[in-house]
Amino acid sequence: MKINTNSWNRIRYTIYTPGYDIAARILKDSRRKSITSLDIKPNDKVLIIGAGTGLDLEFLPYDCEIVAIDITPSMVERTKRRNKKTGLNLQAFVMDGQALKFADGSFDKVILHLIISVIPEPVACIKEVERVLRGGGQVVVYDKFVRKGTKVSFIRKGINLFTNLLFSDITRDFESIMNNTRLKVLSDFDADFNGNFRLIKMIK
Repeated sequence: MKINTNSWNRIRYTIYTPGYDIAARILKDSRRKSITSLDIKPNDKVLIIGAGTGLDLEFLPYDCEIVAIDITPSMVERTKRRNKKTGLNLQAFVMDGQALKFADGSFDKVILHLIISVIPEPVACIKEVERVLRGGGQVVVYDKFVRKGTKVSFIRKGINLFTNLLFSDITRDFESIMNNTRLKVLSDFDADFNGNFRLIKMIK
């Protein structure tokens, strides 16, 4: 039986919603660095996939257009409530990041924070990102991946039986996911937890 499904993600992240901000705040600096690297311009259209409770909003400029999506309705509601304080030009929707309901080339920038390791089909997600990005558009990825050029250890596979059930897959290899697209890597830096998290920027 497959553990990681949209239905299970809705259930577990609905449960996590009340305490999500407390847990995710420890990654605040990396979120800021990731978004700053996008160099978002006035009137850029920005898509956040897996927006959660909207923790990325505080790092976004007021003069861009933002669309935030998440599979979990309670998370989307938190994002909308948060934006009442930030006052950004934001639309938030319940939507599957593996099947985006946007036209080709709709966005200038895409933010993928802590979603590639959670979403059931990461290849489908990154292909959708490529599709909705305009030519020359950029995407940032901040997430946990197997270290570049290494294989998944038996210990990590064992631990993943629990992490994949509770919050995310820790055995995913970014390169094998990204290679299903024509996106080009512009930068790739080790981030939190001794480099188990990475900050990656790509361009279409």
